[in-house]
Amino acid sequence: MIKKKHKNSEQNLTLVGHLTELRKRLIYCLIVLLVAVFVCFDFSDDFVRSVINIVPDTNFIYIAPAELFMSYLKMSIIGGFVISAPFILYQIWSFVSPALDLKEKRYLKASLYIGAAFFIIGIIFSYLIVVPTMISFFQGFQIDEIEAAISFENYLTFVLSTLLSFGVIFELPILMVLLTKFNIVKINFLKQNRRYFILVIFIVAAFLTPPDIISQTLLAIPMLLLFEIGILLSMLVKNKDNKNE
Repeated sequence: MIKKKHKNSEQNLTLVGHLTELRKRLIYCLIVLLVAVFVCFDFSDDFVRSVINIVPDTNFIYIAPAELFMSYLKMSIIGGFVISAPFILYQIWSFVSPALDLKEKRYLKASLYIGAAFFIIGIIFSYLIVVPTMISFFQGFQIDEIEAAISFENYLTFVLSTLLSFGVIFELPILMVLLTKFNIVKINFLKQNRRYFILVIFIVAAFLTPPDIISQTLLAIPMLLLFEIGILLSMLVKNKDNKNE
């Protein structure tokens, strides 16, 4: 009876220790996030100019007293999350890594690095190619009788949602590799149901983009390519594991 109580006491102490460590790491993440948000707000003017430079010949307006301030704040919060993401991911990794074996640690660590690279590539691709193409397409519908008066808040929301959508979508190959690596999804299942995944991709593209065929196509085509790249990388990783075994 005494041993059982002692064992339960040790388990409770371990649980309390984990919760204390989790709270400490969450506080660190919150502090770094707030600092990153304030830093981004300090450079808001530079961020605004970089966003405006995508369409340099367009004049923007704001139609509410607090609209421009809220746009700056929205951009600062998103920028703060992006900048503090490496530190937050490191804290998450430090918390969960003791429960993983050596091979799992190696694969997850590589996935984090490669996933960050793919996220940045997706944002750059969207910033340089997708957003200017979409803006040019929409501006092609102007006529002399209707003058364009674009709200900066709506434009900023459009640009940020497009950039983040492409950044997240470019994580697809890494997600597929992890799912197949840990046998959550079989490679043959991905191959045999390719046509259904294509349908899902176009549905997701329709939800993530404005309701026009150009935006949906510009997102769906990279997703299809990334899906095929994910299958190829999954096959390479699986073949390597089979050889090692």
